[in-house]
Amino acid sequence: MRILLDENVPVPLVHLIRHLLVEHDVAHVAEVGWSGKPDRALLMDAKDKYDTFITNDVNQYNDPEECKAIRQSKMHHVTYAIPRDGLEGLALASGAISAGVRGLITQLGHEPRQRVARIVGIAKGTRFEISDPRKDPPSPYW
Repeated sequence: MRILLDENVPVPLVHLIRHLLVEHDVAHVAEVGWSGKPDRALLMDAKDKYDTFITNDVNQYNDPEECKAIRQSKMHHVTYAIPRDGLEGLALASGAISAGVRGLITQLGHEPRQRVARIVGIAKGTRFEISDPRKDPPSPYW
C-alpha cells in the first residue's frame, strides 16, 4: 500500500510508522515537496499516487470543502489525535499508532472502496475504528 503522512505528523512518528509498515511505501508530505500545500490541493495531488492518507488534523471533517476533497481523493483517510502538547502528547500518540497502525493498514488493504478510519488507543480490541463513509459519514458535510 502507498501511504502519505500529512505535514502535521511529527518526524519521530514518521520513522516509527515507516519501521512498523516496512512492507509498505510510506512517504511524508515534506519528502515529496508538498510542505505548506493546502489540504484540498494536497489531497487532489495525492489521489492517484497514494492509497491512504494519515493525519492528526481531525478538524478536516468540520470543513465542507475539505470533506469534499477527502471524498474526491478516494484515498482511505486515517486520523489520530495527539491529546496533549509536547513530549507527553508525542508519547501517547506513538503508543496508539504503534498498537494500531499495522492492523489498521492490513484491514484497509482488503477494502475495495474508500474508508474513513481513526486510531483511538492502545487497548486490545479498541485500537482503531473503520467506517464506510457512504453508510456512516464522518460529518454532516460529507
